[in-house]
Amino acid sequence: MSQETVLLEIDPQGIARVTLNRPEIHNAFDDAIIARLTEVLREIDGNADVRALVLASNGKNFSAGADFNWMKRMAANSHQENLEDAAGLARLMSTLNGLSKPTIALVQGAAFGGAVGLAACCDIVVATQASRFCLSEVRIGLTPATISPYVVRAIGERRARRYFQTAEPFSAEQAREFGLVHEVVADNDGLEPKLEELLQALRRNGPRAMQAAKDLVFAVSGKAIDPALIDDTARRIADIRVSEEGQEGLSAFLQKRAPNWIEE
Repeated sequence: MSQETVLLEIDPQGIARVTLNRPEIHNAFDDAIIARLTEVLREIDGNADVRALVLASNGKNFSAGADFNWMKRMAANSHQENLEDAAGLARLMSTLNGLSKPTIALVQGAAFGGAVGLAACCDIVVATQASRFCLSEVRIGLTPATISPYVVRAIGERRARRYFQTAEPFSAEQAREFGLVHEVVADNDGLEPKLEELLQALRRNGPRAMQAAKDLVFAVSGKAIDPALIDDTARRIADIRVSEEGQEGLSAFLQKRAPNWIEE
C-alpha cells in the first residue's frame, strides 16, 4: 500500500490539520503532492464546519522544498510543460494565501525553497529555535519565482534582494525579525502548546468576522488612503454590523454573555 503523502484530519472543534507526510525525503514535494495539497486546501476552504487550518509535517524537517527527481524530470521537459508545471505551484500558493480560514504553520527543522513560500502564505507561523530557512533556488541556477509575491510581502523587498541572491540560510530568530515567523519556541515539544494557545484565541472570535478581517488586510495593504478606500472600509464595517454574526456578537457583548460561536 502506498503511503499517503498529504494527511488531512478535522477534529470535532473544526480544526483541520494538513500534514506533509514524506519524512524519509524531508517532506520534499513534487507535482503530485502539489496537486493533492491544492485539492485538500480547496476542500477545507469550502467546508463551513472548518474553523481554522494547521499546516504541519512529519519527521525532522518541515520541508526541503522541491523533490530532486521532480526537478530532474522538469529539466528534461519543454518550456510549455514547465510553464504548466509552474502554474500548479502558483495555484497552490495562491490557494493557501487566500484561504478564507485562519491558517497556522508549524515549522520544525529545515524550510527550504518552496517551503518558505508555504510559510509566507500562512497567517501565523510558529517555528522551533533550531529551524532554518533558506531561499536556495539560485544555488541550482533557478529563482523563487512563484513564491516571490508572498515571500517579498512577508520579509520585505530589501531582505528579499539579499536572500534571493545569496541563498544564505537564516535562523528562526532572524525569520521572526524579518516578519516571516511570529513565534519561536524552544524545541519541537513547544509547538503543540503554542498551537493550542493560538487556537484558543481564534475560537473566541466570530468565524465570519475573522474571514472578513483577513480579507480586509488584503483590501487595504499597500493602498493609498483615498476617498475610495475610506468608503470601502466604511461599507465593510456597516455590512458586518448588520450581518447575523455581527448582530449576535454585539448582542452578546451588551448582554454580557458568550456569543453563540463559543462552546460552553
